[in-house]
Amino acid sequence: MQAGELNRRILVQKRTQEQDSTGQVTEAWKDVGKFWAWIKTQSGMATTRQSVTQDGVAMSLNAYSFRIRYQPTITDDMRVVYGGMNFDIKHVRHDLAGHIWTDIVCEQGGSDG
Repeated sequence: MQAGELNRRILVQKRTQEQDSTGQVTEAWKDVGKFWAWIKTQSGMATTRQSVTQDGVAMSLNAYSFRIRYQPTITDDMRVVYGGMNFDIKHVRHDLAGHIWTDIVCEQGGSDG
């Protein structure tokens, strides 16, 4: 993987539960790490094929792939933050043979997830 391809900085977070001094449990997002990434979006045809129906209305998914250097600790219960937007991780592919890259496939999520 060429270093020049990794030209965007992303933040990966995981959801945690914390208990405060009163015993109240709250959920929060905790930073896992910042990584240099190569960001790819799907082509128009791929997006059309990925369209879904919600409540009888056709919607297309805003799917993105973030390729970073090999990080086996990243899982699909985390999220990516980039450019002030949150992306829900839907699938993670690790290069198990060469340990060179990890692909994080995401859909654009809500403002706080």
